[in-house]
Amino acid sequence: MDIKQFIKLHREDWKQLENYIRLISKSRKNVTSKNIAEFDRLYQKASQHLSYSQTYFPNEDVTFYINELVGKSHNLLYKNQVTSGKQIRDFFSKRFIGLLLEQWKFIVVSALLFFAGGLAGFLAVADDPLHIYSILPADISQGVDPERLGEGHDSIDSSLMSAEIMTNNIQVAILAFASGITFGILTIYLLVFNGLLVGALAGLFWHYGMTYEFWAYIVPHGMIELTAIFIAGGAGLIMGYRLFVPGPYSRIYQLKYHGKRSVLLFLGTVPLFVIAGIIEGFITPAAISLEAKYIVAGITVIGMIAYIALGKVLLDQKKSKVSLDS
Repeated sequence: MDIKQFIKLHREDWKQLENYIRLISKSRKNVTSKNIAEFDRLYQKASQHLSYSQTYFPNEDVTFYINELVGKSHNLLYKNQVTSGKQIRDFFSKRFIGLLLEQWKFIVVSALLFFAGGLAGFLAVADDPLHIYSILPADISQGVDPERLGEGHDSIDSSLMSAEIMTNNIQVAILAFASGITFGILTIYLLVFNGLLVGALAGLFWHYGMTYEFWAYIVPHGMIELTAIFIAGGAGLIMGYRLFVPGPYSRIYQLKYHGKRSVLLFLGTVPLFVIAGIIEGFITPAAISLEAKYIVAGITVIGMIAYIALGKVLLDQKKSKVSLDS
């Protein structure tokens, strides 16, 4: 659309936002749930308009006008807020859960890509374990010995191991997320390839009749770790899809808008990787029974389900409150 159409289409939203800025700034009595909800909605729309205007009309007056409007709105919205425990709590209890529920399809696709690779790796190695050398990197395949599973943990520095694992897993997630810029192609490759590696190892231990033992050393940390990787991969797929199918907007605009949402989605996985790293460094190698390791895995799954369920309840309560105030 040209600049005249752009202004005509969104002018009323900008005027309404200006009115809310004046209304909320005038008196604290006007800071109601209804006003804040509508103000936030208009602010989010204006932010999108600013991104579009900066892309297509960078030197026009309307861009400077919207930029000033968004700046005023941001200052008003956050003037009494600082980076605090409340903001962090609100993000992980509501905003992050909201993004998960909105983008669940991409996360599911991310998981399916991983499992497709896992199935291929399992089938390739289950009947002929020698295929493991064709799939796994040499430095990994040469050190894999089903008969020595669980040995050598007494000499492990758990603190150092935990830190290294967290760093490595977060790096993998960052790569899967950032690869969305390649139209999601590299993200797909990383998900399938990592699934292939896990599946190949599972096939090797299945061949030697040690499936129960193998998964006992994987699932305690793996349930959280894989969930985080699926979310990060889903964030990358969101960007890739929007770049590949931009719709009525430009690819640059889609990258700016959905890139921000993907970043927030990815940031929400960081605590998951921290928890997974702690479990993998301290609990997975611990001298406890295999059954206890499976119990730990079950607890992590219940914890994640409870976290998402509680977040959904809080979101529904927030929506209900806004609805009643209106």
